[in-house]
Amino acid sequence: MQNTLTLFRKEVATFFNSLVGYIVLTVFLTLTGVFFWVFDEHVLITGKANMDLLFQYAPIFFIFLIPAITMRSFADEHRSGTIEFLATKPVTDWEILLGKFLAAAFLVFVAILPTMLYWITLNNIAMDPSALRMGGTPDMLQQFTGPSYTSRLDNGPIVGAYIGLFALGSIFCAFGILSSALTDNQVVAYILGAFLCFGIYFGFSFLAQLESLTAINTSVARLGILAHFESIGMGVVDTRDILYFGSLLAFTLMLTRLVLNLKRN
Repeated sequence: MQNTLTLFRKEVATFFNSLVGYIVLTVFLTLTGVFFWVFDEHVLITGKANMDLLFQYAPIFFIFLIPAITMRSFADEHRSGTIEFLATKPVTDWEILLGKFLAAAFLVFVAILPTMLYWITLNNIAMDPSALRMGGTPDMLQQFTGPSYTSRLDNGPIVGAYIGLFALGSIFCAFGILSSALTDNQVVAYILGAFLCFGIYFGFSFLAQLESLTAINTSVARLGILAHFESIGMGVVDTRDILYFGSLLAFTLMLTRLVLNLKRN
């Protein structure tokens, strides 16, 4: 456990000492902020007090940004030869793998945390729409006081969606680390990681729409993350969703461990 924590701190420090780390965080927060507050159909235009836009677009941004976090995890270690140096230390493959995974998952948490300011801001507007008078337009105020306006946020689904978003991001980290373990090239690791994340998020939903699979479309869709993310985003923490996320994460990490073992031998 001590070795895992040491590697965790090393990975986090490496991330924040690199320009890539800050670029990823900045791009994610900029994109979520722009889509939530600026683009068409944002909350100030629709007057709907909800966080749907954030949870609609954040997973898509994660598909392209999380592989940038994980692409160097093992690819760089293999390229530079430091993986052999680690092998001479009293540290197991599982400790190395968990240290890197926990560091990546922590960075996902750091990226998500500032978006809670949107939640706080929207809650304040919901409780007191007149707060828009200082910086908003009359149309915005009318939207938040009109007959279609919901005066309070439904916080239950938002909490569930945040839990689901972190779980989804953690699984993307596992897929990214698996991709990095498969190749010595960081660019290839990034492309493969983005492809795997896209496939597990959208792939089964696309397959479920095929006419030949109409009879089992629901079952096919639930093989992918999207169906479970939407389910937990409704505010109901279903045991099946928890089991799905946990099983997929464990399977991916065990597969990565197998890849590392095969490459070492």
